[in-house]
Amino acid sequence: MHELILHHYPTSPFAEKARLLLGFKQLSWRSVLIPAVMPKPDLTALTGGYRKTPVLQVGADIYCDTALIARRLEAEKATPALFPEGQEFNVASFAQWADSLVFQHAVSLVFQPESVAVRFGKLPPEAIKGFLADRAGLFSGGSASRLPLEQAKQQWPVLMSRLQQQLEREQGDFLFGAPSLADFAMAHSLWFLRGTPVTAPLVDEYPAVAAWLGRVLGFGHGSHSEMNGEEAVAIARDATPAELPAEALTDPNGFTLGQRVAIAAIDYGVDPVEGELLFSGGEELILRREDPRAGVVHVHFPRMGFRIEAR
Repeated sequence: MHELILHHYPTSPFAEKARLLLGFKQLSWRSVLIPAVMPKPDLTALTGGYRKTPVLQVGADIYCDTALIARRLEAEKATPALFPEGQEFNVASFAQWADSLVFQHAVSLVFQPESVAVRFGKLPPEAIKGFLADRAGLFSGGSASRLPLEQAKQQWPVLMSRLQQQLEREQGDFLFGAPSLADFAMAHSLWFLRGTPVTAPLVDEYPAVAAWLGRVLGFGHGSHSEMNGEEAVAIARDATPAELPAEALTDPNGFTLGQRVAIAAIDYGVDPVEGELLFSGGEELILRREDPRAGVVHVHFPRMGFRIEAR
């Protein structure tokens, strides 16, 4: 059995989501800290160009996007469940909505000038400029657009009031009664807002929301120890990718196994990853690629939110 290796950095909201998933599952994992901005040479050796944070590595298998990481962790340890029986559709659909629309609002609110001044106040101007330029590139060319700050401010009370009402009326302590992926997908954007006193009131002014967020964050991050990127790349090089899933699906766009393709996110961070299509399932796509440093790796992507093109 290979160790779970999370490639992440501390201030990434989606990395916090993944860390909380690991904590909820009470899993042990290795932590590889990656740069917040490009270049990321060790990560690129593993993913082939996918640059979003976080990435989960299990030996020579590389999992991109927290939606797919959640399913991999569910396979690693079935209980407690991220997709409670009978709520699978509701949980997955809510999580997708929160990861896109709620996160879109949070980004606009977090990067308003007053918040940026506090969040990056101790960094030299050159570092701030570099970070903002990197993020401009990250959101270039995809379907995700930067929500105007005025619009985000106008709509935020609607989102929080609906969440507050759901929590007040739900019989359990979480969004769908028992904790699920839906809670973690909603929580990471609010954790992001909690990062400065400028935006923290947007969460804390809603008592039921703040109490619920405390419960979600209370799951912690599990047990982890540090590892460097070179070690992680060496682990991939020395490992053999896991057997492919047994599921068979006729691809709706006619792509065939063994075909040379490129897969990329459609919203932001749209850098394509090229390789041989090994698996095309209902939720997952798997590419085989070979890297001079990492050797043969299988890079896993969710089907939802990604595009595939022939090469």
